[in-house]
Amino acid sequence: MSIATFFAMGGYAFYVWTAYGICFLVLVFNILMPIRQRLSFLQELARKQQRQQ
Repeated sequence: MSIATFFAMGGYAFYVWTAYGICFLVLVFNILMPIRQRLSFLQELARKQQRQQ
């Protein structure tokens, strides 16, 4: 099996690599969004604390 054959996936390369790409994007999204939301929450909490002081 050559590299070209592996990447061609028997004629289904577009569908296979698109599925891998979408899966990768979803995984990255699922990792980054909670981090972003946590940072946003902490910033909002800090702003509320500053207003109360």
